[in-house]
Amino acid sequence: MPSFTGQIPNLHQVGPVVEIAITPSLVYLDAIGKAGEPTPAIKVLAMIDTGATGTVIREGLMQKLKIAPISTTYINTPSHVNQRCLQYHVQMIFSNNVGVQSLVITEAPLQNQHIQCLIGRDILQQAVLIYIGYNNSFTLSF
Repeated sequence: MPSFTGQIPNLHQVGPVVEIAITPSLVYLDAIGKAGEPTPAIKVLAMIDTGATGTVIREGLMQKLKIAPISTTYINTPSHVNQRCLQYHVQMIFSNNVGVQSLVITEAPLQNQHIQCLIGRDILQQAVLIYIGYNNSFTLSF
């Protein structure tokens, strides 16, 4: 089972955060006829969030990948109700090349946060998350 472990000195205050790479999914690239071409990627700081239903990326970051949204959805957040958001088909790569190859990610307001992405239960349903508070570490296995 592929996995990675993070250790953060102040895990309780910062949360389980990890740098990830986000790229267009291979399915998306194939659908638009760009399979085999160089794949653009962005790196973001993401927090594993068991309270988030789906994976969310900060508004505006997906423009760097120069891909079109595949749909829209409406979400509720602590600061917004019935917020219209764009969705994109991507793959997400964690440490040790552990990744999720096909994922619909929602672009939403995440202003005034120390992170640019929330990893939600849509990913966690495929994984095992171990949070070891006294050791300031966490492990995510797929």
